[in-house]
Amino acid sequence: MRVFSSMMALTAVLATAPAFGQSAAPAGIWANPAKSVHVRFKPCGPGICGTVIWASPKAKADAQSKGTDPLVGEQLFRDFEPESPGLWSGEVFVPDIGKTFSGTLRLIDARTMVGEGCLFAGIGCRSQTWKRIK
Repeated sequence: MRVFSSMMALTAVLATAPAFGQSAAPAGIWANPAKSVHVRFKPCGPGICGTVIWASPKAKADAQSKGTDPLVGEQLFRDFEPESPGLWSGEVFVPDIGKTFSGTLRLIDARTMVGEGCLFAGIGCRSQTWKRIK
């Protein structure tokens, strides 16, 4: 009887909980640390993607010098899918060097997200703390 009661309680909790990753999705508009790029994250396919909706003149020029023109409209975060609550993985395009890397997004809180990209299998990683602006 005790096991049955525990299973019923667990079932009730799971039935009322949001879908996996749904409560921890980074949907919205986020700014990079330099506040030179604003990216809108929204659903795409089974996950989320992030597209540049605003960029400073310097960010645009840096991207253009490496062949990314226009920067506004470019998808920087591609095919990010949930790994666990608050953690997403996918590909990150870095326009000022013109390359794509594997990456993760980790929500720290409702207004803070850490994005990390790695050259290869966790080697040569670099991270940035992004802030939600909307």
